[in-house]
Amino acid sequence: MKLAIIEHVKVGPRSWRLELDAPEPARESVPGQFVHVLCGSSYDPLLRRPFSIHDADAESGRIRLLYEVRGRGTALLAERCPGETLDVLGPLGQGFRLPETSDARLLLVAGGIAVAPLYFLARRIADTVGCARTTFLIAARTKSMLLCVEEFSSLGGDVRLATDDGSAGYSGFVTRLMSEYLEGLTGGEKLIVFACGPMPMLEGVAGITKARGLKCQISTEAKMACGVGACMSCAIKVRAGDSFEYVRACREGPVFDADEVIWE
Repeated sequence: MKLAIIEHVKVGPRSWRLELDAPEPARESVPGQFVHVLCGSSYDPLLRRPFSIHDADAESGRIRLLYEVRGRGTALLAERCPGETLDVLGPLGQGFRLPETSDARLLLVAGGIAVAPLYFLARRIADTVGCARTTFLIAARTKSMLLCVEEFSSLGGDVRLATDDGSAGYSGFVTRLMSEYLEGLTGGEKLIVFACGPMPMLEGVAGITKARGLKCQISTEAKMACGVGACMSCAIKVRAGDSFEYVRACREGPVFDADEVIWE
């Protein structure tokens, strides 16, 4: 699809929010899915870049992406202006399974730019079962890199922050904050965890939830070339009975049950 850029603003030291006129993706997208974007004005760089869908509004027909400039592709994307069009594939991949009732406490854990898909998830939770029993743990390396704090707060849940350097909120990794939060809960209370972030963080989250017998869905980060399951560049090792197999983050994921993934 050729999608028009409606708004493109810098929201952090290296972070940008991009809004696209995208009626079809806005109707079809579910939290956890992504789009594959041709970042330059030509085929340089050749490969598309995957971006989690940060928000989607079927009524306005718009979607938002939240991304961090990390290399040549994203640097070129940051130069694109409202009124231009982007070549986009999507929505792609398998998203989060949303809670169907409000009887469970929910915990959403985001590390860095990975707040992007979790905000979309949080908005859907707010629209369906509500966020009264939802806690958001938002982490970044330093205060200036925290994203979407006000947006999460507006949904009505409990927002807690963590920074590696202690410049805002909890001082330390978000997995430690998560462990302390869980220790403060009443025993026997039903809890579902959703997480997105760097793979080492997700491995830590998976270890914590497994030890406590908690259900956890994670959105994995993997390098993708084609985005449609053909090239196998985004393989994730998962359990298959008593053995294992490799699946594609772009097709079978990027969202998996945490206890499916084999961490190595």
